[in-house]
Amino acid sequence: MCTACLIEDVKTRMLSRRRLFSGAAATAAAGVAAGVSGPRPALAQARGRVVDLTHAYDGAFPTFDGKPGILYETDKNFDPDGYHLFKLTIFEHTGTHIDAPLHFAEDGIPVDALPAESLIAPLCVIDIAARAAEDPNAVVEPGDIEAWISAHGDIPAGACVAMNSGWTARIGDPSWRNGPDGALAFPGFSKGATDLLAEAGAASIGVDTMSLDPGNSADFAVHHSWLPSGRFGIEGLANLDQLPPAGATVFIGAPKHRGGTGGPARILAML
Repeated sequence: MCTACLIEDVKTRMLSRRRLFSGAAATAAAGVAAGVSGPRPALAQARGRVVDLTHAYDGAFPTFDGKPGILYETDKNFDPDGYHLFKLTIFEHTGTHIDAPLHFAEDGIPVDALPAESLIAPLCVIDIAARAAEDPNAVVEPGDIEAWISAHGDIPAGACVAMNSGWTARIGDPSWRNGPDGALAFPGFSKGATDLLAEAGAASIGVDTMSLDPGNSADFAVHHSWLPSGRFGIEGLANLDQLPPAGATVFIGAPKHRGGTGGPARILAML
């Protein structure tokens, strides 16, 4: 089936479900886009288990352009100063980090203005690890979204929808960033999938790779559509394979430097 036909078929089958929550979803999406609060999302019942979805990183952590994402300069040493202090030089889009709308929209929302309500959200995990093992540039397709909905119910309003491609297991290996030919190669979302998620009222998406788009993307279609809509993304997530497809709540520790296009973040999931 062609991609356009698949998208239309998915939209048709989702319509009856969407009527049940379209008011709340539309309000949530509008709230994110306008930088104001939407309805409170339905969060998981906390049982005390916390999973850290954040990679620790240093100057050797893989980056999109190959340059070190963080540099340390010693400012104070315990001997003779009595305490330790580093001066850090950090590029915003390195390590586990946020892509704010401003990253790909001239007048987009900066990271410090993301609605606080969008930083605590129901977490939906879409697993494409088997497909990604065969194709390093595999993408989350509209059919993956429909399959998740069939198994777990509607995408909650204000949700963060994350792709688990199995890439956490590759960290420390060159294949996390590149294919055998040296070209960028890693999974991401398709624009068709994120278009459906926007209609369903999701507020953010996340990937366990270094980009919302796959490594072989020539046009960054997801960046150019998802971020200018007022929504945000999270790149470089860890340990998504330790979470169930539904039922977790994600806590997004977004940075808050004024006017920022994104930045390193601490991301935690609670079950």
